[in-house]
Amino acid sequence: MLCRLALLACLFVALPAALAARADDLADFNAAMEEVAGHNRVAIGYLRTGNADLASLELDRFRKAWGRLSARFAGKRPAAFDGNPLYGNLFTGVATRLVGADIMLQSTRLDAARQALIAVRGDFYDLRKASGIVVLADCVRDANTAMDAFMAYNNRGLDLARPETAAAVAGASSAYATIIARCDGIAGDKVRREPEFRRLIDGAKASLALVPKAIDTRDADLLHRVLIELRSFDNLLAFRYG
Repeated sequence: MLCRLALLACLFVALPAALAARADDLADFNAAMEEVAGHNRVAIGYLRTGNADLASLELDRFRKAWGRLSARFAGKRPAAFDGNPLYGNLFTGVATRLVGADIMLQSTRLDAARQALIAVRGDFYDLRKASGIVVLADCVRDANTAMDAFMAYNNRGLDLARPETAAAVAGASSAYATIIARCDGIAGDKVRREPEFRRLIDGAKASLALVPKAIDTRDADLLHRVLIELRSFDNLLAFRYG
């Protein structure tokens, strides 16, 4: 009995430390995922511009970074992912997408390769969302989606005199502004102070500030110019932080 009590006491002492260690693993996991995501972003960018050679180099870096992450975390999930059915499937799924992207790249089907890598970005997003984890890359992805919806009003012939049209444009602008502000808040202090990040976030906010003027003056041409600026900022956010 004394031996059992002693064993239980040791377990109660060790368990909190073990749980804390698993919780700390999330920060390391997120850092490793960001390294992988960084290579993925750059590869997608090169594929979009048709630079197959540089995309291939970046894909190799992606593959190596993913191998390091898999070796550490495939069999040891951080506590935050307990009960998440997407976690176990992630490693085989991403490996399969990488093979597919490589085949498409070698056969010069650059857009298909890019789509495979964009799908990887979606896999990461879905995994974290299922566990209630939010990182800057996911917020930027939400911003991209909101910007896609906002771009539906990129029409110089848009009739802003119609109340329902003006209200829809204002709503889309507000939705995008809310997400941009959230991304600014989610970014860590180091990223938030980066000149590039500030240029993109503050530039987007400045452009959004012109939307009410475009609505009030019924100036569809101004709205068009604002949307083009916002799309540029949005694409750069995705390329650098998404």
